[in-house]
Amino acid sequence: MKFPRNARISRGQLDAAPFAGVLFCLLIFVLLSSLVYTPGVRIDLPESVSVLPGVDGPAVAVAMDANGQLYFQNQIIVATNLLKRLQSEVARQSEPVTLVVEADKAATLEQLNRLRDLAASAGIKQISQAVLPRVFDKPVNPKSP
Repeated sequence: MKFPRNARISRGQLDAAPFAGVLFCLLIFVLLSSLVYTPGVRIDLPESVSVLPGVDGPAVAVAMDANGQLYFQNQIIVATNLLKRLQSEVARQSEPVTLVVEADKAATLEQLNRLRDLAASAGIKQISQAVLPRVFDKPVNPKSP
């Protein structure tokens, strides 16, 4: 089978209309995706520059918004029900459970202490605070010789 060697893909000038159509579709997609409502509660975690050790072993996460409202497994929960759920999590695990507190920056120390007391009464002895790693202001310059 022979293919013609003198075949040319484009014989005329490049048509810009298809490219402009694709560009406008992308532009509309980007604009509309920024307007899409994202459900949930916004929690601004505090930043930290310290080393983030993570959690070894089973962990449960409890979120707290700026008003002190508690969330467990993405659901609003009151303190009495949270205590029961934490006790059941502790009873279900064979290893010690760590509570990861995802508290908003605006949450007060009093609200955090109430959550800490609640965790202690549920039998949780290790509590970890979730933080965001701090973005460095300047890149680290290597030492010149």
